[in-house]
Amino acid sequence: MLMAGSSADLIPVCGPTGVGKSTLGHFLVEEAHKQQASAMAENPGFIPAIRVEAPSSGEKEFSWRLFYQRILNALEGELDAPRTAYGVDPETGKVVRPKGNNTSRLSGLRTAVERSLRSRGTRFIVVDEAAHIISQCPSARLKQQLDTLKSLSNEYGVQWVLLGSYDLFEMMSLSGQLARRAHVIHFSRYRQDKDDDVRYFNSTLKQLAKAMPALRQVDLASYATLLHQNTLGCIGTLRDVLKRLECLVGSKGWSVEALCTVMLTEAQVAQITSEVLEGEEHIAPGLQRDSLPDETSQTKKVA
Repeated sequence: MLMAGSSADLIPVCGPTGVGKSTLGHFLVEEAHKQQASAMAENPGFIPAIRVEAPSSGEKEFSWRLFYQRILNALEGELDAPRTAYGVDPETGKVVRPKGNNTSRLSGLRTAVERSLRSRGTRFIVVDEAAHIISQCPSARLKQQLDTLKSLSNEYGVQWVLLGSYDLFEMMSLSGQLARRAHVIHFSRYRQDKDDDVRYFNSTLKQLAKAMPALRQVDLASYATLLHQNTLGCIGTLRDVLKRLECLVGSKGWSVEALCTVMLTEAQVAQITSEVLEGEEHIAPGLQRDSLPDETSQTKKVA
């Protein structure tokens, strides 16, 4: 969906907690930079993609001011860009405040973001914890929030990859206009009732343990089913459990007791399971596509 020419301005990636959405976000940006390495070498000001986190500022409503500031920090962290575009005197090399818009105002920040996106040539922005954009907003203004992102897409061709929980999926029902310009992707967990998922989970468990020195000699494959059940097949959660286990094994040695100590409690598993099942049940109908009609029915319609 990030290929050139895609009409999806908003790409919500929804999934359970701990499934690996943040890791995916880092990967997408790193891959974009690798693929555009030669172009970035020719033009030091070119930044094909950035990743920011939607702030939860503690305010009653979502802080666009703080959000715009984070985007600007990601785009202008290094002043190797074309100097005239970023308020750097070409003769002295000193940073000067750009004339015109006052960035202390929200409108000034928005204009500064627009200028940066245009000058940097940014193609997509990954927004982690994107649910904060809608969770801190009255229901009557939800569409307005997303229209703000869509307007930047329309003007500068920037795609937004919105990473979040299943709550993020609710925004797609705000209007037909938004639904048309969005493509929801379900980042699902590895399920225990699917053979392929079980195989992939076990393989990932092996690779993660191999990367942790204290766990290389531990036969974690014997506990794969237990770990799959405890983490609900979410790789981010599995990684956190293994990191705790590595610390414990490194200091006290391996034992089954150590494994039990670092796993999620029954209450935690029950709560996460409830949220996951509710989210999967909610998102499944929304992602169902009609199957293509068979050739016979097509012939009848033509006739």
